Amino acid sequence: MRILAFLFAAAALNCAAAPFTVRLGIERIVLDTPAGFTDTIELASPRLQDLAETLTSASNRILLFALSDADMRRFMNGDQLEWQRYMIAVTPKGLEHSRVNTEQFAALVADSLRDLGQPVVAPDIIKFLDEQPVGRLNLVAELKKEAATVSVLQATRLPPLPGANMFDGKKPQYLFSTTTIFLIRGKAMQLTVYAIFQGPGDVDWLRSITQRWMDELLRLNPR
Repeated sequence: MRILAFLFAAAALNCAAAPFTVRLGIERIVLDTPAGFTDTIELASPRLQDLAETLTSASNRILLFALSDADMRRFMNGDQLEWQRYMIAVTPKGLEHSRVNTEQFAALVADSLRDLGQPVVAPDIIKFLDEQPVGRLNLVAELKKEAATVSVLQATRLPPLPGANMFDGKKPQYLFSTTTIFLIRGKAMQLTVYAIFQGPGDVDWLRSITQRWMDELLRLNPR
């Protein structure tokens, strides 16, 4: 079984740069991962599938769940994954066969982001997170708010890793993510990108990779 997993993962890496198509209703939507990431759906790995399902609501259909190429190589070798950066693309099952209009999109956004509240106003976001309960998702910033696109930056404090202690600076403690909901050829798409915080550069990376990924999907799917 390990040999089969290796062969499937090797094939996935070899095809990482190739866009692929999914059907949403009568539409065929072209998907792709940003450079440095590989979609894992074709691997049919129960472990990865279970993790992907924990990242989104059961009311969503998972279209893509991507690991960094470095973590994919670890998966191929049977090594422990680092989970420093990963991403997922989903679409609401209830709207999959519909052409989403402005009112439906607004309702989707309101339902998806209703529990986030207002953006955090704090000079030191890490100090703020240290004061929050473990696992609470906090809205850090609204990145974009338009009629057909909404994007936010969020962060949470992670529980300590097994065997870690509060003085172990090498252990990640915070997870930052962007959630972007937008219309693509009349279909609602949600992209979420995750990064373990190791410095301000990770937040800058999240902002830039999110915008580039959305722009590329829109380019692949012209109206």
